[in-house]
Amino acid sequence: MTSPERDPRTAEQTPAERPRAGQPLADQPTADHPAGDQPAGGQPRRSGLRNPERAVRGLGAGTLSLEALVLLLAIQPIRVVGGDLSGTAIGVVVALAVAAVLLAGSMRRPWAWHAGTVLQGLLMLAGLLHWSLLALGIIFALVWAYALHVRRVILG
Repeated sequence: MTSPERDPRTAEQTPAERPRAGQPLADQPTADHPAGDQPAGGQPRRSGLRNPERAVRGLGAGTLSLEALVLLLAIQPIRVVGGDLSGTAIGVVVALAVAAVLLAGSMRRPWAWHAGTVLQGLLMLAGLLHWSLLALGIIFALVWAYALHVRRVILG
């Protein structure tokens, strides 16, 4: 009697590491990826996104657009709740919102990411005009830091 043939790729794997029935082995082609985990160019894919650069630009633009919207909507509640926003302070908030919108439209350029970081610092600096602007600056600086982290992870 002969023993059943064993696949040498699974001989040293623990049961948890072995593929389940119906699952292809890691280096076997699948319908989604004919050459395994590598695209036609031969380089391993960094993420599962079709266009990672576009996705990251969308994340940055969305973050800045949301920031602009929140800044504009924050003007009236600050004035009503007891903030003494002068005309200059309102002008600064509107200017920061306009800068955020302009940067959101410029996310294709590499310098826009650095300018977005500077914008977060300027918003925190606007906290000298009212404490709630400092709070918004800290919140959006954290969101921007996360967007930069995601950009670094996806694009490498």
